Amino acid sequence: MTGPILAASQSPVPGLERGLNLLRLFKRARPTISPPEMARELGIPRSTVHRLLTTLEAMDFLRRVEGGGAYALGPAVLGIGFEYLGSLDIVQLANPVLARLSEATNGSAHLAVRSGTEMVYLARHARNAAITSNVAVGTSLPAHATVIGRMVLADLSSAELHALYGGKRLARYSDQTPTSFAALAALLTEDRGRGYGVSNSFFERGVTSVAAPVRDHSGRVVAAINVTLIDAGLDERALHGELKDRVCAAASAISAMLGAPQAAQDSAAPRRRQLVGT
Repeated sequence: MTGPILAASQSPVPGLERGLNLLRLFKRARPTISPPEMARELGIPRSTVHRLLTTLEAMDFLRRVEGGGAYALGPAVLGIGFEYLGSLDIVQLANPVLARLSEATNGSAHLAVRSGTEMVYLARHARNAAITSNVAVGTSLPAHATVIGRMVLADLSSAELHALYGGKRLARYSDQTPTSFAALAALLTEDRGRGYGVSNSFFERGVTSVAAPVRDHSGRVVAAINVTLIDAGLDERALHGELKDRVCAAASAISAMLGAPQAAQDSAAPRRRQLVGT
């Protein structure tokens, strides 16, 4: 799948647009691609693909794999990725908070932002001795199917949410995944009212996650954090109690450093879930 196509009024540079869309073809699950595949998926002549490959290879954005019949991403892409991450104040601000959160919970703490319908992980902290999530920096996961993604989606207006998912069948990743716009909207309403999210095997079997939104100076949700634990065996009281409190406190701390107004933080304060016997 290629990136967004610019409108004619935006005066795109065709060669640049094609080159960038070519780079977008590479995914974690698909590290190598042959030139004929590129031409077919981009809908452009093989001669054009050849010229793009020659340029991108010369600039180290692509490299030939052994045998020369396919290409993989080159080191220049990684360099730009790290420069991007390093330029984000939110990552620098969040890192010490996430490190403390990971240590306090013995779990893996993450920061992620939304890019379209995907959540891109920008930071990860995990204790060496703990069995935690193996999600790495740079990983993209579907926003609708992850609790960390729902924290960001819950802040969107109905029109914004409909533009992303309206009329589409959503991919299923577990029995709990919402597969329709209505089902997703219902989940987000619950998340919005609660102020945080909890999942047990929601995206991946055996993985427990507690997530909370991060807000900027305007009060809008710009990211989310979570803690994930593998086969933690925690009961509902623990998930919606101490663990939730630690995650929400960390999210509030990052939000405060981003200049989030106190009113926005107060309005997003989690409501303690009523449990049986309490």
